[in-house]
Order: sequence, then C-alpha cells, then structure tokens
Amino acid sequence: MKEQSQVKVILTFVLLIILIIGLSIVSNLLWKRIPEKLPELNQLTFNGEMTIDQFGKENNLPNPVLKEIFDLQAKTDLKKQLKEYGSSEEISALIKKKIALAAEHATKNWIHIFVKFGCWFIFLIALFLFFQKREISQTLRKRILFVSVLIFGVALGSDPSPMGTVKDAIHLYAYANAIFPPRMIALTLFLLIVFSANKYICAWGCQAGTLQDLVFRLNQTDKYTSIIGRKIKPPFVFTNTVRILFLGIFTLVAFLWGMDIIEPVDPFKIYKPAFLGIIGGSFVGALLLISLFIYRPWCHLFCPFGLTGWLIEKISRVKISVNYETCIACQTCASSCPSTVMEAILKQNKKTIPDCFSCYTCRQVCPTDSILFSTRKRTIPPPTHFEKKKKE
Repeated sequence: MKEQSQVKVILTFVLLIILIIGLSIVSNLLWKRIPEKLPELNQLTFNGEMTIDQFGKENNLPNPVLKEIFDLQAKTDLKKQLKEYGSSEEISALIKKKIALAAEHATKNWIHIFVKFGCWFIFLIALFLFFQKREISQTLRKRILFVSVLIFGVALGSDPSPMGTVKDAIHLYAYANAIFPPRMIALTLFLLIVFSANKYICAWGCQAGTLQDLVFRLNQTDKYTSIIGRKIKPPFVFTNTVRILFLGIFTLVAFLWGMDIIEPVDPFKIYKPAFLGIIGGSFVGALLLISLFIYRPWCHLFCPFGLTGWLIEKISRVKISVNYETCIACQTCASSCPSTVMEAILKQNKKTIPDCFSCYTCRQVCPTDSILFSTRKRTIPPPTHFEKKKKE
C-alpha cells in the first residue's frame, strides 16, 4: 500500500510539471510574451562638439529616442551641442539610464499587468474571507494552490511577480542608476498585502511559491505525514543566513559588473520555459524535486522578496497567534507545521520568529481551536504551560 502511494506521488509530481510546462508554452504563444531583459549597449560614438542630430545619426538613434534621452522640446533643439548636457561620462550615463527605462516600458503589457493585479486582489480577499468561516483540509489546500498556479503562473505568466519587484529594482539601479516607478508601485502593493495579512501574497498568490507549496503537499498524507522519505525542517538561522548572503552577493555582483545572477536560474521562468535554458531548467527541476521534502526552499534560501517580506511581517496586522487559555500544549501544530515557525510562535522562546506563510496547517490540526489568524497580539505562554503537559 505504501509503495503504491509512493508511486502515485512520483507520477503526480511528473504529470504536474509536464502539465505546467505544456500549458505555459501554449499561454506564452497566445500572449506573445518576450523576455524582460535590459539591452546591451554598444560603444557610443560622440564628442562634445557634435550636435544632438549628428550624434543620433552616428549611433543610429531615431529622433523619438533622442527626444526621450535629452528631453527635447522643439525640433530646433536637435542643433544643440552635446557639451551642453555635460561631460562624456555624464552623457553616457544619461543615455544608458534613458534607454534602460525605455526598454522596461517596451517589454510591459500594461493591460496584462492590471488584469493580474486585479485578479490577485480578488483572489486573496476571497480566500481571506473564505478561510475565516471554514477550515481548510489538505485536499482543499492542494486544489486552491493548483488553481493559484494555473491563474497567476500558467495563464498570467511569470511576470510580474513579488520577487521581480525587488530583484529587478536592484539590478536596474545598479546597471543604469535608474528607478522604474511602476515597479516601485508594485513592490509597495505587495508589501501592503504582507502588512495587511501575514505574507498572504507569498502564501496564495506567488506563482513560484504556490508551486513549491503544492509539490510539498503532494508528498503528504491527510495527516500531514510524509509519504516518501521525511520532511526536512532546516534551522531558520541557517536558511536566513543563506538568504541574506545570497542577496548581498546578488547586489554586489549587480553593482560591480551589472549582472543579474538570478536571471539564469529564475524559478518563475518555469512559466516561460522557452527562455529557461539548460542550466535554468536543471536548477528549477532540482528545486522542485527538493520541494517534495523541504517546504518552499527558494523562498527560505534565496528569494529577495521572501527576505523583505519577512521583515515586514513583523508588523503584519493579521497573523497567527495562540490562545493559551484553551491550548492544551499538545504541540500538534508545531509538529505538523511545514517549517520551524509554529514552534517559535507557540513557545515564544526565540526573539526571532521565522517566516510564516499563513498556510493554516496549524489551525487545521489544533484539537481545541486555539490557533487564531487575526489581529490578536501574540502573547507569551504561562511559565509552566508546557511543563505541566510533560508531567501528565
């Protein structure tokens, strides 16, 4: 019986990945998606005595581009000399910044983006209200995660994404000293969701996070025990240290060499498989395989938004808390939690609380309904709360 269950998990996992890749290929063809990549700028030819018109002809830059770069107000401005705009270094930086921003605008499908954010808000608010009135079983959780993957990943694509708002903002600023305002607005909206309800966008809306979560749940019974192997809960001090170091390395490389080291292995590209490549495909495949045993490995180890969201969730209005008046200290919530966070929340014996992805597992398994997802402030358990349970 156990062997049949293990085979079922493997087959379900393989079929899920094949289905997502196949449907994503079709979706990309329908949407005609293109890779969001900053342009490689060739060496510019110019000197201070050149007019803007001469500079454009020498470097194959059309007048609309020149107007955007130099903020030209009239056609006669084309006769201005480049030296009026600063030194060669200043002009090069200006051009690089303007072309990078123009490229950002050119790769965006604004209707698509507005539709996706609208769907996010409707979906997350509906789930929040739905979960306030009923419990969520393992089967229902899998179905909701699968629907989220289909909507925000397969149908609406890899971009925009919570991670992209942090990663691309850092890279763009490092590469061209530019800030793309729409991305900052998107980041603010995502962080407001985290502030409103503890990491809700990561839990139920992030197309890479929900896929990892779904894969992890495939390898669990309805009693939250593993079918193949066992679930691994890496210590938070380890995962968060790796995540901080990774973001530091990413930022350093971006500023020193203008490179985006996440781009080749970006897990969101599973929804844009044509642009994934062999290295990226191998990495994402390994990541999803590991997700069978470790809960959301990318989110805990590498995701820049995961780290940013973890900082914001410290002040989230709605979050998981424990009512110790009814809690019987059975610790079922901590053992069933896919990570180490519920143990930290339950016992409040650590100053640093790990990421909580509001998955509701703790609420589902609690025999006394002592786990709350509300604005209730977390409190410290009575000094002998867990000692009494040991004696019993």
